[in-house]
Amino acid sequence: MSLKTCHLYIDNEAYDFEVDGDFFWGESRLLFKEKDNVISKMPWKDKGFDVVNAFTDEEFTLLKTSITNIIVNSIKNIGVDIDEKEFGLERYHKFINTNELHNKVIDITRNLENHDFDVDIDALANRFSNILGYELTSWVEELQKSHIQIRISRPNSLDINPPHRDGYLSYWEDIINVWIPIEGCNEQSSLPVCPGSHLIPENDILRTESKGAKINGNVYYVPCILETNKGAIQMKRPNPKQGEALIFTPYLIHGAAVNKNEDTTRISLELRFPRVKH
Repeated sequence: MSLKTCHLYIDNEAYDFEVDGDFFWGESRLLFKEKDNVISKMPWKDKGFDVVNAFTDEEFTLLKTSITNIIVNSIKNIGVDIDEKEFGLERYHKFINTNELHNKVIDITRNLENHDFDVDIDALANRFSNILGYELTSWVEELQKSHIQIRISRPNSLDINPPHRDGYLSYWEDIINVWIPIEGCNEQSSLPVCPGSHLIPENDILRTESKGAKINGNVYYVPCILETNKGAIQMKRPNPKQGEALIFTPYLIHGAAVNKNEDTTRISLELRFPRVKH
């Protein structure tokens, strides 16, 4: 393994962080299937992502309440006593103020299932099925379970994934990614994507293997994409608003969601809905 600097741009602003890993250029092939993929009916298929309306105000409030309860219970489960009346998602970093405690919380919140939520996740899968024109499910066959992640990013931290493609992992090859802003998500903190990057072939990408990248002492399941043959990755934050969702192909380069808010924790929800195979 070798230590390299990941140099990228988010909305034309430069960011750098150190990544420890074994990097290589890929083979001469395109992983994204240009025909019969989950976004192939969409006018934005060449861009690779879009922001869509996803929830009514009532539905969003129910979802946010459910996520708040999950995070509060996770904090209690790791032995931290908190005053629930004082707690708010945006103030998470005031209660969980060390990396050790935070890592214990995210060990819980990154491996959730449908039954952990007080909302109907399958109904959400149907909603995005109607948008895309393909039948989706919340059940991940290879994992033999549903899989949901709550992302928690403290201000001025490296609580981030490296730039990556989910499609490198076999169980995410034929899905739609759904990223939902919950709290503290704005032009300073929402998820960056690299428009059109799902159309970049592997021989133009320098990356690690799965579980091959370490940032700030944390090892990531997803491979880290360090750069393309054009140099530093150019990303943008689509910045969906409350009640909206960012949807994108798993082959789109995304990640590095640095939270630049000075005193607000960013909370988001990540859903991945596989396409139903008939």
